[in-house]
Amino acid sequence: MLSTILAGARSVLAYLVILLYIAIAAPLGIVIALVFRWKQVLFTLGHWGAWLALNLVGIRYRVIGPEYLNTESIVFCSNHESNVDPPVLFNALHKRLHVFYKAELHKFPLMGTVFDIGGFIPVDRANREKARVSIERGAASIRSGNSFLIFPEGTRSRTGDLLPFKKGGFVMALEAQAPIVPVAICGGRSSMRKGSPIVRPATVVVRTGKPIPTVGLKYADRNKLIRRVRTEIEALLAESKNPIIHNGE
Repeated sequence: MLSTILAGARSVLAYLVILLYIAIAAPLGIVIALVFRWKQVLFTLGHWGAWLALNLVGIRYRVIGPEYLNTESIVFCSNHESNVDPPVLFNALHKRLHVFYKAELHKFPLMGTVFDIGGFIPVDRANREKARVSIERGAASIRSGNSFLIFPEGTRSRTGDLLPFKKGGFVMALEAQAPIVPVAICGGRSSMRKGSPIVRPATVVVRTGKPIPTVGLKYADRNKLIRRVRTEIEALLAESKNPIIHNGE
């Protein structure tokens, strides 16, 4: 009971600090990015914000596997366990990681503008035409050298088991002919379960796999590609859940 109260108090403090950080950093970043045409400032401020949020709530992470911090034109494909996942992956995977995200998040004050200037792509899965435009925008961005993160499940899993994969992110990778890196993130559910605002301290394990090439693959190959990526993520998750690895900090 006491641990829950303490975690709740710590979470409230973290929310307030992060809201204040966004209120100050977002307008500053927007002005600098627009006036000086330097969107890197948004990524730098974003990394600082993610670092601050994770440290305030006691989230630590470790990355196991190949590093891709400066690699261009990669699509990272990850499972999704909790709201802890995005800030961890944003800081862990790549220095200029763009995100293919749910359009509903675009409605949050300031964040939608930051996402737009930063080159993030919202996808409206309820509107096929808009979703198609988003896929084309994402593919063009990847071809220009940007790397993206996708959560193909579309939402967080309540059980930790993989949900069915949506096809949009894979079609984007196919159109850009960009390699897909399977990613497994494990440990976030113990920190923040779906439906709960409380964030508890935890160590999150991020496992990255080898890139799966898409050069030469067509739209008709999408289901085969999805099955291959899913199999790789399942294997990485199985390794991450090994008690020796998970607790070997």
